[in-house]
Amino acid sequence: MSRIQDILAKADREGTASRVSARPVAARGLQDVETAVLTRAPFTPAPEPPAPRARTDVRRAAATLHPSLVAAIAPHAEAAERYRSIRARLTQREEAGPLRTIAVTSPGGREGKSMTAANLALTMAQEPQRRVVLVDGNVRSPSVHALFAVDREPGFTDVLMGAVSLDEALVYVPELRLTLLPAGRLPDYPTELLGSSAMRRALDALGERFDRIVLDLPAVMPLADVGTVAPLADGVVMVVRAGRTQRPALERALGAFEEGAMLGIVINEGT
Repeated sequence: MSRIQDILAKADREGTASRVSARPVAARGLQDVETAVLTRAPFTPAPEPPAPRARTDVRRAAATLHPSLVAAIAPHAEAAERYRSIRARLTQREEAGPLRTIAVTSPGGREGKSMTAANLALTMAQEPQRRVVLVDGNVRSPSVHALFAVDREPGFTDVLMGAVSLDEALVYVPELRLTLLPAGRLPDYPTELLGSSAMRRALDALGERFDRIVLDLPAVMPLADVGTVAPLADGVVMVVRAGRTQRPALERALGAFEEGAMLGIVINEGT
């Protein structure tokens, strides 16, 4: 039995798969989505994070949202509820260890990875007293800035290269209670930049300020970027698209991670 079959079988045995197909109200252009989180065995607990510091002043922006951000545009729609269900399951996983940094990736492109990361961050930010930052780590082909209609620069890569401070790059959207760290300038050597010591320092600094870091990563194949960054996260969520993601591609993507790193799979169904 393949690795993905093992995941599906485990979810069926434990009743952990949750599926819904709905067209959200007031979310123009959003395709029907089907989501499921399939939990895996507990992973080795990460060290306790340092106590968060008070957030300093950052850039503030009013949100002009892409219609795919159903968690903010149509929070009472059934599709938005599925994102809250994913949030709840990830919270349950904290019994096995803290989940401060959650990486979101997919086997290939155009599978709904960034949309999922953004909606997940939005639902987490809706929790009382929860400080959340959405980081665009897909520095080759960024999209977080477009989803929220904010400037791409300065951003994450500018921080990593020492061009700006973290405070200069962060963007706070008050009405969403969400902080964004857009990608920044497109670097010449993205894999080397993401694998640098500056990357670890930046995530450590974010971990001192925020309770949740949702890290939108590039697709797994065929780049080396994800393998460089994923070990710095507390867990990985894999996004696949029904009718597009092929089983061999998913199996290869899952094989790129340590067994305990995978938090679950989100199935995005477009029509």
